[in-house]
Amino acid sequence: MTTSCHLQALEAHLPATSLSNDDLAKLVDTSDAWIVSRTGIRHRRKLADTENASDLGLAAARNALATAGLAASELTHIITATCSPDHVSPSVACIIAGQLGAGPVMAFDFSAACSGFLYGLSLGRSLLAQAPESRILFICTEALSRRVNWQDRSTCVLFGDAATACVLTGEALPGVAPTPSGVGGAVLEDVICQSDGSQKDLITVGGGTSCTYRLGDSVQEDFFISMQGRETYKHAVRQMTGSCEAILQRNGLGMADVDVFIPHQANMRIIEAVGSRLGVTEEQLFTNLEQYGNTSSASIPLALSEALAAGRVKPGARVLMTAFGAGLTWGAALLRF
Repeated sequence: MTTSCHLQALEAHLPATSLSNDDLAKLVDTSDAWIVSRTGIRHRRKLADTENASDLGLAAARNALATAGLAASELTHIITATCSPDHVSPSVACIIAGQLGAGPVMAFDFSAACSGFLYGLSLGRSLLAQAPESRILFICTEALSRRVNWQDRSTCVLFGDAATACVLTGEALPGVAPTPSGVGGAVLEDVICQSDGSQKDLITVGGGTSCTYRLGDSVQEDFFISMQGRETYKHAVRQMTGSCEAILQRNGLGMADVDVFIPHQANMRIIEAVGSRLGVTEEQLFTNLEQYGNTSSASIPLALSEALAAGRVKPGARVLMTAFGAGLTWGAALLRF
């Protein structure tokens, strides 16, 4: 595949409400010390009752288009990674397209859970190979607080709400320089996306047609996020490490060639285990897990946007990203700035 995939104008949007570990201790049997020691998380964001995943995504999308200097009418595609959509149908992408006034664009959602950003980069690169002139708005938006069982302390402490948006193009857009709010045409060097459906039961988010509710039925546990923690940890460490090793090897690179390493912000124990196996240094690693928890598909791009704002990603830098999520799905990607 010879067509380039440029990542433009990355923007993030977060709900105003922040839940601390002490706030959660009022809802469930837990404590700040318990949560931090097991996850590294201290805060997470929660959308308002009047907000949905599409509202978060719309705010991020508007900012990304403004930074890229594009009108919604110039877009050819709107794709959204989410495992917590407003509805089974219509898609979040169609809702946002209508609110933006984008016109007759191709718009669709897909679900790869926490691997959504990497899967979306792979999808975007494929669309650009077919039509290099495309202008793709790529949104990652999650409202996982709507699928959290607040009585389950093993999962409710982990997740937060967030959205990001960027524009994918076949060439760098003029006038979009690297800034804290714009990635300035970073090039996707390579991406690997894989899955293992035989492990589908390790992480589930209910609310689909397998929940056979009738009008008036009470919501059952299968509606909410469920996770087998120990097995998930083992698979996450193994697959994230393996995908990073694979993408580096096939590009003739080693960890010494990576300037910034951004793993999925799920759990500090997982991040530390993957980093140890790969030989990631403290200078290479970037995390923001402490402030936002696990925001699923928005996790990596949210961290990337903050790494840019913090000056951690310099012109010419190579960024290695890796994720793991329900499905099971996983992958790795290399960006060059």
